[in-house]
Amino acid sequence: MLNAHPGTPDETIPEFPMPRAAGCPFAPPPEMMRLHAARPVSRVRLWDGSTPWLVTRYDDQRALYGDQRLSVDPTRPGFPHMSAAFQEALAKNPPSFLHMDDPGHARIRRMVTGPFIIKRIEAMRPAVQKMTDDFIDTMLAGPNPADLVEALALPLPSLVICELLGVPYEDHAFFQSKSAVGVRRDASPEETRAASGALLTYLDGQLQAKLADPADDVLSDLAARTTTGDLTRHEAAMLGLLLLGAGHETTANMIALGVLAFLEHPDQLAVVRDTDDPKIVAGSVEEMLRYLTIVHNGQRRLALEDIEIGGQVIRAGEGVIIPGATGNWEPGVFPDPERLDVHRDARRHMAFGFGVHQCLGQPLARLELQVVYRTLFRRVPTLRRATELERIPFKDDGVVYGVYELPVSW
Repeated sequence: MLNAHPGTPDETIPEFPMPRAAGCPFAPPPEMMRLHAARPVSRVRLWDGSTPWLVTRYDDQRALYGDQRLSVDPTRPGFPHMSAAFQEALAKNPPSFLHMDDPGHARIRRMVTGPFIIKRIEAMRPAVQKMTDDFIDTMLAGPNPADLVEALALPLPSLVICELLGVPYEDHAFFQSKSAVGVRRDASPEETRAASGALLTYLDGQLQAKLADPADDVLSDLAARTTTGDLTRHEAAMLGLLLLGAGHETTANMIALGVLAFLEHPDQLAVVRDTDDPKIVAGSVEEMLRYLTIVHNGQRRLALEDIEIGGQVIRAGEGVIIPGATGNWEPGVFPDPERLDVHRDARRHMAFGFGVHQCLGQPLARLELQVVYRTLFRRVPTLRRATELERIPFKDDGVVYGVYELPVSW
């Protein structure tokens, strides 16, 4: 067995990803927190036998997020891939701008920044509020108990991103099912490739339609950029795919998992339900983002040069994994991190990453979460779990953590 790093012959390399503790669905995996306390820069073993570095401390993570000596390009040898399916899919398709280093990343990111600036997103608040109320109306008029994922958590962000991009909402079942394959860690390479191909074909058709009949939406803008030479047709489709998938999958999981966390902490739920202060609601969203950190398999990077961090030297060509959950649960940064506290100033969390690759859609996610949490608990004050916590199916097998379903009653 390989040693974790020189000087600790009794320590073997743990497997990654690591399981969460039974009965503690919101906390980071206990083995990862043990490493965080004892060896915050250490080796872990992946599915393919490779042993990248796991960097768990908050300050080290922020430093690495901003370090241009780390690459996000998954086609480079030694990149710490999440699975064989991800590796094969990325090898067969040109990378999206998420997997580009600068200057290519910066060039494309600038083209899609406009729709996500805070002022434009804030202007969507009345529309998001109405959508939320409409979905809650439908849920309350239907069977009791209901699945909150199906009734609200998934359809709301799907409708919002469809409106923003200019994608017909009647197609949401198609893209939801295909996107779900893309974030499954256990999906086969064939399944991943087929789902990605189907979505790209669909979005290419949408771009063609926008060229013939443009509107005031993101896809129309991307289509126009293909005629000026700013983007190739494939780059435009890949951007649409990224925005469509990321725009509903992550927020849907935050809605459902956050609601569950609030139900398990009724004192914190009461604060959000009863307040008229939008700053408290906004602060509760930041705390929930910190507390849950749903991108639970870590951000992946590859060292292009030797980097010294946390007393260790990461050599050029070695992989790096940055699990935001450990930084967001670091006691020196967030005292009593295991306690959900909506009055905490959690704005320094790294749920959206940090640096040039920080999540583009974070203003939209924040808006949706602020509207949903306050509206749902105020309109349905008797909301409660309709099954035991142990029977709720959690997404331990996914890139994004959440629940597959959340039975609730009122």
